Amino acid sequence: MRPRITVVASCGLALALAAAGAQAQVGGNLAAGPPLDIHLEITTSPDGPVLSTAEFNLVTGEYYRLNITSDGTESWRLEVDDLLRNSHLRLVTINGIEVHLQALAFRAIEFDVGGTAQFSFTPIRTGTFGFTVGDVPSVRRQRADGGRSVNGTFTVE
Repeated sequence: MRPRITVVASCGLALALAAAGAQAQVGGNLAAGPPLDIHLEITTSPDGPVLSTAEFNLVTGEYYRLNITSDGTESWRLEVDDLLRNSHLRLVTINGIEVHLQALAFRAIEFDVGGTAQFSFTPIRTGTFGFTVGDVPSVRRQRADGGRSVNGTFTVE
């Protein structure tokens, strides 16, 4: 009779640990309904890029479309590695051309000219994820100061 109690207790412990680890997971359709639009505008000052907002508050499991617009005065690179690693990616649109990303990933968007790029995503893990807008790598290497950049955060609850 004791071995059965040990097995039942072990199974109960395993289920409790699995439930605790699963609290940040998202189920269901990860791209349901129209996405909630959020906007980031990148303008240029003599000191470098300027962001319209540097903090975004998101909710796990919600479907978002980030609309990024650059004024085109300089070439800027948006790096969103952390958020993208912790999200389900759906679609990237640049100048009306759609790239469907089912199970694919990207790490950055470079604006060599003015325009708007969008990507649709669903955050699947909570946390604070940084992003950077700065010089493109070829410009960064040529600058004695190591490049100009600004940082922001996506906070996912």
